[in-house]
Amino acid sequence: MAKAVSSYWVTRQSQSTKQATSGQRDQGARSAVTGGAQMDGFINLITELILEAGIKEKHIFHNSALELPGFFRPTKEWDLLVVRDSQLLLALETKSQVGPSFGNNFNNRTEEAMGSALDLWTAFREGAFNKTIRPWLGYIFVLEDCDGSRRPVKVKEPHFKVFPEFVSASYAKRYELFCRKLVRERHYNSAAFLTSEQNTGLNGNFNEPTEDLAFLQFAKSLVAHVSAYSD
Repeated sequence: MAKAVSSYWVTRQSQSTKQATSGQRDQGARSAVTGGAQMDGFINLITELILEAGIKEKHIFHNSALELPGFFRPTKEWDLLVVRDSQLLLALETKSQVGPSFGNNFNNRTEEAMGSALDLWTAFREGAFNKTIRPWLGYIFVLEDCDGSRRPVKVKEPHFKVFPEFVSASYAKRYELFCRKLVRERHYNSAAFLTSEQNTGLNGNFNEPTEDLAFLQFAKSLVAHVSAYSD
């Protein structure tokens, strides 16, 4: 996991430097987002786990052929798929957020994840793929550990009260709650949530705020599912 975290920060730093020297730097932290590939370390780690679980490499897709049919849209591109014998076994979504615009991006991130899950499960219900096997759906989220993500955030309640767990919750806490609720409401089979400070993250340092969203639990769920269909 430390290797994946280090890869994330090194890639972001490299992309920011490259855009700065080219004179085409995007605004704010977006410069390190538009280049893509930040989460490749996590994709590679998951791929290794799937291979060790007995799934052959030819069934794993993480560089191309990542589109799945949707119900509300024609297709959605996932970060990693496992497809064997015309059966979707696994679909993975990986996301991250780095400051300073936590408020502007929180709703976008949550809406993306909820929408992707709704689209997939509705398409599954309608027979877009698989007739017997229920695929495993996973979500990994990396959040920058900094003052902005740890600071309590006020909520606006002009008409109705928000759920109490959101009162004065930081963005870090909001993301933790979000990942947990994604699993409890069965939108995703498992979710992993971790935080990492930019400077120490370059060395692979990270935190897992809660045990139920720790990567070990995530990996156990994933491996238990795919190993049942090993070659």
